[in-house]
Amino acid sequence: METRGIVLPDYSVLMSVYKGEKPEYLRACIESMLGQSFVTNDFVLVCDGPLTSELDAVVDEYEEKYEFFRPLRLPENMGVGHCANEGLKKCVNEYIVKMDSDDIALPERCELSMYLMAKHPGIDILGAYISEFDSGTGNEIAIKKTPSGNAAIREFAKRRNPFNNPTLVYKKSWAEKIGGYSTVRRCEDYDFVVRMLAAGAVGRNIPRVLVKYRVTGGNYNRRRNWANTKSFIAVRWRIHRSGFSSLWDFTVTSAAQLVMFLLPSSLTGHFYRRLLR
Repeated sequence: METRGIVLPDYSVLMSVYKGEKPEYLRACIESMLGQSFVTNDFVLVCDGPLTSELDAVVDEYEEKYEFFRPLRLPENMGVGHCANEGLKKCVNEYIVKMDSDDIALPERCELSMYLMAKHPGIDILGAYISEFDSGTGNEIAIKKTPSGNAAIREFAKRRNPFNNPTLVYKKSWAEKIGGYSTVRRCEDYDFVVRMLAAGAVGRNIPRVLVKYRVTGGNYNRRRNWANTKSFIAVRWRIHRSGFSSLWDFTVTSAAQLVMFLLPSSLTGHFYRRLLR
């Protein structure tokens, strides 16, 4: 496909799903990727362990309908990082478009992303804004913005993920260069992009909403979960020990994570939206 005189490169969609996902969310997500103005020729869906019969039915339907839709079924639940590494091995293209199994990509997401990466071949990792919406009502909650340029991205990354993970596009060669994703059970996306940046990858964010991010009550509960809190702190400590961030960066972000964990659940969403934005 050609856009504004630039030939767009092929890309692989990389996504994972586990048995706790709702089949209607998975279907809506897949449809949003297949409804792109520039459609992929390689869709890798990693099934993280056995799925429910309802989810299996959705996966089987798309596998039968589209030759390029290729499920990879893992025998047991291994976590997001492990799924991403296994899926990367199966992806055939250099450009990898990540997607979460319950979010909605806007129709122009992939065309715009591939256009920018083709026009600026020095970009190694690309993201965009997301619009968080209430899964029950469909109403927009907030727009999560991220820094645009590489210098601002690197500075932001010292404390928080400078990319919205559901919008991520990156070069497979760079992912392989840093050894792929770590196998931490949480916060693997932040760890991944920081290791990319620390190795010299050039980042950029598109200042535009390209993905709608589904928010349920469970989102906030997971953020204040103790296992999640410990993992965030552990990853941030690793980032500090690598020399990428300062001790002050680690202290401030870890303190904020602890505050969110200690807050009553009724206030967690307010804290997240108002202070962490």
